[in-house]
Amino acid sequence: MSSANAQTKWAQFIPLVTVFFFWGFIAASNDILIPVFKTAFNLQQWQSQLVSVAFYVAYTVGSLLYIGISAITKQDIVSRLGYKNSLALGLIISALGTLLFYPAANLHSFPLMLSGLFIVGLGFSLQQTVANPLAISLGPINTGSQRLTLAGGINNFGTTIGPLIVSFAIFGSISSPETNVSIDSVKGPYLILGAAFAIVAVLLKYSSLPNHPAIEDDVVEDKVSTKTSALQYPQLLMGMLAIFLYVGVEVSTASNLPAYLEKDLGFLTKDVAPYVSLYWASLMIGRWGGAVEAFTSDPTWQKILKIVAPYLAFGVFLLVNLIAEHDLAPFYIYAAVIVVLIAADFASKGNPATMLLLFSLLGITAIAIGMATSGMVSVYAFTSVGLFCSTLWPCIFTLAVSGLGKKTTQGSNFLVMMIMGGGVVSLIQGLVADATDIHSSYIVGIICFAYLATYAVVVKGILKAQGISFGKVSGGAH
Repeated sequence: MSSANAQTKWAQFIPLVTVFFFWGFIAASNDILIPVFKTAFNLQQWQSQLVSVAFYVAYTVGSLLYIGISAITKQDIVSRLGYKNSLALGLIISALGTLLFYPAANLHSFPLMLSGLFIVGLGFSLQQTVANPLAISLGPINTGSQRLTLAGGINNFGTTIGPLIVSFAIFGSISSPETNVSIDSVKGPYLILGAAFAIVAVLLKYSSLPNHPAIEDDVVEDKVSTKTSALQYPQLLMGMLAIFLYVGVEVSTASNLPAYLEKDLGFLTKDVAPYVSLYWASLMIGRWGGAVEAFTSDPTWQKILKIVAPYLAFGVFLLVNLIAEHDLAPFYIYAAVIVVLIAADFASKGNPATMLLLFSLLGITAIAIGMATSGMVSVYAFTSVGLFCSTLWPCIFTLAVSGLGKKTTQGSNFLVMMIMGGGVVSLIQGLVADATDIHSSYIVGIICFAYLATYAVVVKGILKAQGISFGKVSGGAH
């Protein structure tokens, strides 16, 4: 590890990344709840996607509440409470949301279930606001993005094991033939999660994490500018829609996958978890490759690790599924798909605009292959969308806030609001699926990637006109 990275405050950073794990664990576990709720509440496909809507729209509502309360009190909430206290508060809010699963199950109420998920998402919104800048502050500013990348890797470990653990907790046994699960089976797992949120909140409250860290803006002053709002920058306005559609295609591809596996391929509900896990593991595979700079500054070793790290992440996926006693034979061929990811990573040379364009085009190709084929070929194609989404968050974020100067923080807040795309696009794909069929509904993902590719081309020209050019980019996860 480089000397710069040796200064990272690991004793504080390691406890912090537990919240990144929770974000991933819950987000991916929602994909297991969707088919369970669909059966238990007799929902149409678009109605089942309200699970994603409730969870992801909460990020936007939470962000707006944050702005509103800060404006009313004339003091920033986090500055007033402190970073550590705000993080603990966010976890307690999420814990309260899980408590609603108990009365919701007893009353057989889908709206109450959605309310619980919404409150969990509200807590995550506050945690997201605090945890990202806090991670950057726990060491040298020049290695801040690398710490976010490592945190993103932990996030995706949560997305990989979340569907497996929640599926096991709900269905009770890996080999159980039961598919018509009672909604009561959801109570236990989420009450345990709530307890975990509360315990981690207490541990973080009394941890060595700083409550008022020295957050270094490291923002370049605006050139002579008459702009009074971040929204006056075209790269940000286009970037907000890009974040909306990126999170949308990432989430909707996974949240509609169980329905495709069940309706079109005849999978049992209990057997979809490994494939949902593979999708989210694909994001981990891509992001681990992007975190190698955190471990060495030697260019030769970086090239080696960019090949090795994705396969190490794939090994983690195989290991957790081996422990879960799933048949691994269907997944070995996926190693060949990872080669495409690695080749595209090298071809982009770390340039965010180039990477965004290449990976968006690969996303379009993957979905098109999935729609044009059937059987396991289509499954591998749809799950590989996770590989090509893995690098898009830092690319879009970097391009969108570039040149904003002192308005960078304001612009970042607007981008976080757009995480709601995960729910809205999922709902749209669900409506298309009901109007046509689940296989055809993936056209929604192609439209999303088409805009992202367009943004990559257009924003490069916008920034060039402003005298901005790029080298490499490294970043974490939403």
